[in-house]
Amino acid sequence: MKPEINKLELLRHSTAHVLAAAVLEMFPEAKFGIGPAIENGFYYDFDLPRTLIPEDLPLLEEKMKAIIKENREFEKAEITVVEAIEKFKQLKQTLKLELIDDLHKAGNETVTVYKSGNFVDLCSGPHLESAGKIDQRAFALTKISGAYWKADAEKQQLQRIYGVVFENKDELKNYFHLVEEAAKRDHRKLGKELDLFCFSDLVGPGLPLFTPNGTIIKDELQKHIEKVCRGYGFQKVSTPHLAKIDLYEKSGHAQKFGEELFQVTSHYKQNYVMKPVQCPHQTQIFASKARSYRDLPIRYMESEKQYRDEKPGEIGGLQRVIAITVEDGHSFCTVDQVKQEVKNMVEIIQNFYTSLGMWDNHSVYLSVRDYEHPEKYIGEASDWDLCEQMLQEISDEMGLNAINHEGEAALYGPKLDFMFKDSLGKEIQIPTVQLDFATPKRFDLEYTNNEGTKSSPVMVHRAILGSYERFMMLLIEHFAGAFPLWLSPVQVAILPISEKFADYAEEVKKALLENDIRIEMYDQAESLGKRISLAEKMKTPYIIVMGEKEVADKTVAIRTRSVREQETLSLDNFIQNVVKKVKDKH
Repeated sequence: MKPEINKLELLRHSTAHVLAAAVLEMFPEAKFGIGPAIENGFYYDFDLPRTLIPEDLPLLEEKMKAIIKENREFEKAEITVVEAIEKFKQLKQTLKLELIDDLHKAGNETVTVYKSGNFVDLCSGPHLESAGKIDQRAFALTKISGAYWKADAEKQQLQRIYGVVFENKDELKNYFHLVEEAAKRDHRKLGKELDLFCFSDLVGPGLPLFTPNGTIIKDELQKHIEKVCRGYGFQKVSTPHLAKIDLYEKSGHAQKFGEELFQVTSHYKQNYVMKPVQCPHQTQIFASKARSYRDLPIRYMESEKQYRDEKPGEIGGLQRVIAITVEDGHSFCTVDQVKQEVKNMVEIIQNFYTSLGMWDNHSVYLSVRDYEHPEKYIGEASDWDLCEQMLQEISDEMGLNAINHEGEAALYGPKLDFMFKDSLGKEIQIPTVQLDFATPKRFDLEYTNNEGTKSSPVMVHRAILGSYERFMMLLIEHFAGAFPLWLSPVQVAILPISEKFADYAEEVKKALLENDIRIEMYDQAESLGKRISLAEKMKTPYIIVMGEKEVADKTVAIRTRSVREQETLSLDNFIQNVVKKVKDKH
């Protein structure tokens, strides 16, 4: 069943058509690609006689406003494929003719077209009744980019115009305010300013290099999540970065990822694949010896690299990379244990994100299979039915209010996907819990049940952080680089007023390091004010200054990141306070 299109999608899709009509007025010879609604707005792809420049956007906006003012109707018509071919041949719309051919090959004998003024588009709709329903003060064209026709690098490159549209001008104003804030919080900008990660042309795109500061954050996250998961019975394992292709053919991932797999051939002509996922490797640890129902659940966790050959144009910052460090875990259990295992994992996710102040800004999807295309998945239909039922019951029992998301299941089973919003309000999927009856059966995994016969375990996949790269992107933007004390690469900046207080500064440094407090000494030949400014730019939680009084009293003068007023404490009291806050994950 086709999902119902909401009012905002109607608005966005309709505005894309108004944009296309405006482009036709500016470029009568334009060839039209596609123009869908997307989050916050829309885009439309065009083959144009010249390259667009930014100055074209306000001209097109004015033409769009004129079309809106005319209140042109969106007139729908259902016509045969033969009629559509004739119509679009007359219009010399070669790209639309290709789309009509695709529809015909898929079994369609009729197609839907919409007319708005002189602009006729191949489109299934629906649209608003007329262009006048769009508030001309509530849209804007935002940027121009290139886009390959049908996202195929072998095909011609088109020009894509992006726009945003809202129901009223206040929503548009708020959007641009968010864009401005997001620019300040951009993880690529802050990553450079705070010296967290970098890229190298020699290493290659999509392969981030974490600096000492970034590595501290990554390691602290890993230590914390592993400690939490150990409390739920997870044991750490380690698997190789590559395996024979046979492993992934058996799991189904070779077919799923196809050309995204990295193939490696050794000097001895042995063929391997860089691992795209970790679960097949972990099945082999389970399979390495006989298991009893008394052993279950068996829970493994691993934070390791995975590899996907992403399209070059889709790689950017930490959001999409080639080498992905995934915090991964799998539980092998009986059917009766599944619900409790999933609930435990949801509890870990809830507690972890609550501790970071991020839980209030989330939603949950129950990602189920595409019922019209069962061939996209592995496993038996009856197992899928049971898995989907159990996840729905868990959502109800735990008050997750999971939204049904058809077609977004994993290869082997349905899942609960936890969505968080980035600095622009866009949803990003980070944690996930997935049910899998199929993979254990594919690998002939078994345990001896309480009746003395063999049964297949159920595999529950979970990721709390997802990939460290994407999670760090979210974290950087969420905190605007001002990380909680326990995650801050430098927790305390030490600033002696002048060289004559260097000995006490060294004493303070030694005491902090002995208590595992991360420090940086700001003893450059610069003014005190400039050194304080440098420490503040690095968003250091505590800045301690020391002069004659501090040396005499064995105290430290403290400036905190959030409070301008200076406070004086004994060195011992300060260390106790910091240690406690770090332990409590403040």
